[in-house]
This record gives sequence, structure tokens and C-alpha cells, in this order.
Amino acid sequence: MTRTIKKTAILPEKVICLLKKGVRMTAPFSVEIGDEVNPERIADSSIIYGAARIYGENTLIAPDVKLGYEAPVTLIDCQLGEAVELRGGYFTNSVFLNKATMGSNAQVRSGCLLEEEAGGNHCVGLKQTILFPFVQLGSLVNFCDCLMAGGTSRRNHSEVGSSYIHFNYTPQQDKATPSLIGDVPHGVMLREPPIFLGGQGGIVGPVQIDYGTVIPAGIICRQDCTAEEILEPLSIPLRPKKFIAGVYGDIIRKVKRNIEYVANLSSLRQWYRYVRREFFIKETYGDALYSGACKVLDEAIAERIKQLRLFAQNMETSIAVGTKKLKKIYPDSVSRTQKQFLQDWPQMEAYLSGNNEEKIGRKKRDSFVKTMQRLSNKGNSYLEAIQLLTPAQTLEGTDWLKDITENIITECINNSHTPRQKEK
Repeated sequence: MTRTIKKTAILPEKVICLLKKGVRMTAPFSVEIGDEVNPERIADSSIIYGAARIYGENTLIAPDVKLGYEAPVTLIDCQLGEAVELRGGYFTNSVFLNKATMGSNAQVRSGCLLEEEAGGNHCVGLKQTILFPFVQLGSLVNFCDCLMAGGTSRRNHSEVGSSYIHFNYTPQQDKATPSLIGDVPHGVMLREPPIFLGGQGGIVGPVQIDYGTVIPAGIICRQDCTAEEILEPLSIPLRPKKFIAGVYGDIIRKVKRNIEYVANLSSLRQWYRYVRREFFIKETYGDALYSGACKVLDEAIAERIKQLRLFAQNMETSIAVGTKKLKKIYPDSVSRTQKQFLQDWPQMEAYLSGNNEEKIGRKKRDSFVKTMQRLSNKGNSYLEAIQLLTPAQTLEGTDWLKDITENIITECINNSHTPRQKEK
């Protein structure tokens, strides 16, 4: 004899609350909302397709957000601006500003900031990544520990081709490898030519790539790229080199690239505090988005300082081993540079951690901020206001941010005893 047991399923209280509020769910029994999630921070016009797990007391979902159209979504302590689309994957401790998108099977880990209309296709992995407006990533992309800018609109944007990698971990087991693809002082003005990184390729960090650079498909870039050049494939055969774990060669370029990266992050933090805030506070959920973005930038700077600190600690091993074994491979100047950097690092770290950018270029800052406030008060969005700036106003804002980056680099590199590398 077969007995049928009837069981009445009951929706969780948080799910019922959101449904009553107006949030659309195509499969509410497949949606899990953490007890710590505040329903007031989820807009009633958002849509959740299929299965989703939403956790974190800092989670924010602004109007017209779409989650999980292509695959299930897990969202943890992220802040999503208006009309953001996360079509499937795992997203944690990151910020997505208005109309940012990400395809299915994405993994966006802590410390990411995707600005307006930036995004990627399916199977994109990000961590400690900042994308300026309109930047687009293809599919099957691993793009951690870098900042990318360039382009002027959704039709004229910087592009990363499919199957692209930013290599951010070295054989010496350090991650002092952040790459600047574009920069902050010029990039925020949305007037620079786009950067093209062709598919099936990669960047070995840390490098700097200027606006207008084209790297064709299939190339691994291991060098800085100057403005508006095409990087051609090299036909030089690979030659084996001796490798000894823990031993570094010339570190001057690597140290400088890391300092420059932190300097750019510091200028971006000032941009958010004094320029972008004016636009955030006028949006319904703007305060929460602004707080989330500032937190990401604070943590991004802390992360880069941490990785540079670990890199400095590695110099102790490099000096000890290198002095005994590698005098024939590296000149004495390499060892001296490593020792000097190890000695200078505490002073560098103190400066980088001191929020010193607040004191730099105040006159230019205040003048430029007044210009942006006027544009904001006329009802312009952030992107509209930036695009309405005159060339003279754009230059004033760029000069303020360049003063910040150049002062930080000067204090940390030029005023230290670490030798300077001549730029090629």
C-alpha cells in the first residue's frame, strides 16, 4: 500500500517580504536571503531569475537590477547600482555602478569596482580589479590585480579579448604585480583613446600600458607600452636562464611600478571623495554606493601596500641566498639595491599609508570641484557632467590628480635612497 504524504512548502520570511515589496522572483522557492540582509536596501523594481543566494548586511540592490538571467547567482556584501545585470556566478565584496554587467559563471572576488557600463561576458574572474566606464572584457578572462581605463563611450571603449590573462603571481611567490592599463588622472576624464588587448594573450604584471595601445591576439606582453603603439610578436627564441627560488634580480622597475599603482589609487580615492560624491548623494541609494566604493578603494590601497610589504620581506631571503651563490650572475649593484629598498621600505610604507594625498593640490581641487558641483546642480548625471567639461576644465582636473600621483612617487622613490631606473 502506498501512502501519499502531503507537505506544504512555506516561503522564508525575507523572501515573502521582498515579494510583497514588489521584487519579482521567477522561482521564489529557489531564493535564499540571509537573515542579516536588510530588505530596505533592495529596490522593489529588481528582478531575480531562478536560483539565488543573497547574503551580507552591506548588500545593496538598486532599482532595475537583474540577477541570474543565465545561471544561479550568489551575492555577498556587494553594492549594485541602477540597472546592473549579473547574469550568473559568484560575487562578493565588490561594487557595480549603474548599468555594469557580467555574464554567467563569473567569479568576482573582493576588492572590485566596475564603474558605469563596464562589464564582461561569461566565465570572467576578477579580484582587486578596477574598470573605468565602458571598459569591456570578453569571455574566459582572468583579470585580477589591475586597473583599466580608456575610451569615451559604449561604442568607443577599451577592450580585453576572450581567453586573456593578467599574470599576477611570480615564481618567487609574490604578488607585487599590479598593472596600470591607462591611468587615473587622464582616465577619469573619459577622453582618451581606447586600449585593445587581443584575445588568447596576456600581460605579465607589473606593467604600464598607455592609451591607444594595440596588442594583437596571441601575444604575451612583458613590457611597458608607450602611447598609441602596436606591440608586434617577437621571433627571438627562448633562452633558458638559471632560476634559484627566493632570489631576485634587479627590482628597481618592479618597486617603481608598485608605487605608481598606489599613487593612482590614492588619486582615485580623492576623486571619489571630492568629485563623485556630489553625484552619489542625489541618488536614492547613492550614500550606500558611495560608501561601498570608498571602502573598495581603501582596501585596494591596503592590499597593494600589504603585497609590497611581503615583497620587501622577501628581500631578506634574496640578499642572504644571492650573496652566497649568485655573485657571478648578478652584479654587486643588484644586491645593494635590494638592501637599500629593504632599508627604505618602512619610510615608504608610512608615507603610502598616511593619506597624504589629502594635502596635495588643494587650490586646483577646490576650483575643479566647484565646476563639477555646478554641473551636478543642473541635473546632469556623472557621465554627462564629465562629457560637458571644456578642455581647460578637463586639464585643471587632470593636473590636480597628476600632482597627487607625482608627489607620492617623488616622496617614495626619488627621495629614498633606492636607485632610480632610467626610463627606456
